[in-house]
Amino acid sequence: MHDPRIDQLARQLVRYSTNVKKGDKVLLDIYDAPNSIAIALIRAVVEAKGVPVVKLHDTVVTRELMRHATEGQYDLLSKNNLDLMVEMQAYIAVRGSHNITETADVPAKNMSLIMEKMRPVINHRVNNTNWCVLRWPTSAMAQQAGMSTEAFEDFYFRVCLLDYKALLPAMGALKKLMDKAQNVHIKGPGTDLKFSLKGLKAIPCGGTHNIPDGEVFSAPVKDSVEGYVSYNAPTVYQGIAFDNVRLEFSKGKIVKATANNTTALNKILDSDEGARYIGEFAIGFNQEIKEPMRDILFDEKIAGSFHFTPGQAYEGVADNGNRSQVHWDLVNIQRPEYGGGEIWFDSTLIRKDGKFLAKELEKLN
Repeated sequence: MHDPRIDQLARQLVRYSTNVKKGDKVLLDIYDAPNSIAIALIRAVVEAKGVPVVKLHDTVVTRELMRHATEGQYDLLSKNNLDLMVEMQAYIAVRGSHNITETADVPAKNMSLIMEKMRPVINHRVNNTNWCVLRWPTSAMAQQAGMSTEAFEDFYFRVCLLDYKALLPAMGALKKLMDKAQNVHIKGPGTDLKFSLKGLKAIPCGGTHNIPDGEVFSAPVKDSVEGYVSYNAPTVYQGIAFDNVRLEFSKGKIVKATANNTTALNKILDSDEGARYIGEFAIGFNQEIKEPMRDILFDEKIAGSFHFTPGQAYEGVADNGNRSQVHWDLVNIQRPEYGGGEIWFDSTLIRKDGKFLAKELEKLN
């Protein structure tokens, strides 16, 4: 039996998220997701008079390729992928996952090589196409979330089909406050963080680049970050699971980093010069997403959260100039059941224990 929510989602991705116009070439990048979503997307693109191009991926096969990565091989793959990406006006990636730690045993040096070689492809997509990236609900993801498969699918479609347009005015108001803010102070259990946003513009995210969505992001002035932050949401990066990540800063740089796997954490932060600086600061507020599930596309949008991201800043938008092959959205939840916390802009308390205080931001609660 065909699920009508799949067609609804495909249409939203094509019409609203990537705004496909007549003649637009659209790359549909499908990872471990069923044919039904690929077919629904092809139909939605054709309906919008666009030109669909499809790539199907299997993570188990990709892992094998990565384990044998050589420079020449990934030069070729990077060139090939970039040549294709340059032809595209839009890009939609649907990423399912049967095992989020599938690439955990790919050697770190291979991972580093691959990230470096594929970075130009990602940069071109981010800067020059209308793009949107989303997950696909699998039983493995349901298990991660501690839910039954059916309950998780219902949650997934509820979150993805949220009326993002309705949040835009309140998101615009938060953007204005972030644009005006010179100094930010974040306090909470194990967290006392100060940095400047001076001269950097914030970007509201309302269902155009990620689904699920619901955040406004900026970047700190690169060398302004002082203090420490403890992330209370568990995370996975490069196929490795991390808990209790704590970072300490001096003049913008991470000078001390600990976690349940401190060695692996520091290996990632030593990938390159920019990995020990922050490339993004964002405030999350998707009311349908309450608990972390080690899936960054969901976790960074958690109601009452913020993320503070080591690595690459978004080029051209909210750009503090930091460059890195790493971009790791680490999340802190400030709702009371997670220990609470405060976000201050200059001398104004903006959010307390996950709730915005200003009237024009109430919609985001």
